[in-house]
Amino acid sequence: MHTRSWLFAVVMVAGLAAMVGCHSKPSGSASATATKQYPVRGTVMGVDTKGNDVSFTNEDIPGFMTPMTMNYAVTDPAALSELHPGDKIAATLLVDEDAAGAENLRLKDIVVVGEANINIKPTVQYHLPAAGDEVPSFKLLNQSGRAIDLKQYRGKVVALTFIYTRCPLADYCPRMSHNFAQIDKALAADPALYAKTHLLSVSFDPTYDTPKVLKSYGEAYTGRYVKETFQHWEFAVPPAAELPKVEQWFDVGVTPGENGTLQHSLSTVVIGRDGKVVAFWPTNDWSPAEVLAKIKAAAA
Repeated sequence: MHTRSWLFAVVMVAGLAAMVGCHSKPSGSASATATKQYPVRGTVMGVDTKGNDVSFTNEDIPGFMTPMTMNYAVTDPAALSELHPGDKIAATLLVDEDAAGAENLRLKDIVVVGEANINIKPTVQYHLPAAGDEVPSFKLLNQSGRAIDLKQYRGKVVALTFIYTRCPLADYCPRMSHNFAQIDKALAADPALYAKTHLLSVSFDPTYDTPKVLKSYGEAYTGRYVKETFQHWEFAVPPAAELPKVEQWFDVGVTPGENGTLQHSLSTVVIGRDGKVVAFWPTNDWSPAEVLAKIKAAAA
């Protein structure tokens, strides 16, 4: 079991878009990028040694960022082995900035300035998906208002990722959906492979992400709009009562943020035809080509 109290959360506040780079650079943009450094202190919320990430709640960074929790890459992955949830750390925050905003936030020179109480057990136990784990038959409601069950896809290779439609950070949910759009098109180019596979984007926002909202969101990302039938790529959400189990099994941390937004981590998995995990990515640094390779191998 993978344990955490609040892992890999990212604050989704409207002001963050302007502050830390919720933007997409225009095609052909040639604006110069400069790397700035900010001294930072705060609290470790979670550590992912495989993804080389740390979830970190920073103290106020004057002129740049108010206190919030985000998921950061680290320049020295070896430093992660010394970190635990609850540790107080000091570090240097590196930020790439250009005319469009700030992006590529990462930490270096991490120093533990206060150790956590490792005897306190978190109240929530998160499962870290691993190859060979059988995926439970979670029930969902899809974009057409139809109840679906993960077990119904047995016999096909399923790529599953987590999103919510209001996510304002380009590098999180929008990036997952753009990546899945590329995967969907690549699979469609091979009819035999297309028939053996399925894509599923799962929202963790059942209150807002109704079937109607998911349908509109999905039509935009597939690019087929009102012509979309969702036969190959579905968008779905668990019932509110089922949501915590889904989040915990797939290692997705979600906490309400400001202005109706959600603080959340990421999770993408490839599930084999036997309903077992083939591969798992807990961050946003995977490429469509990487996931496609796992899909093709599992479908062979």
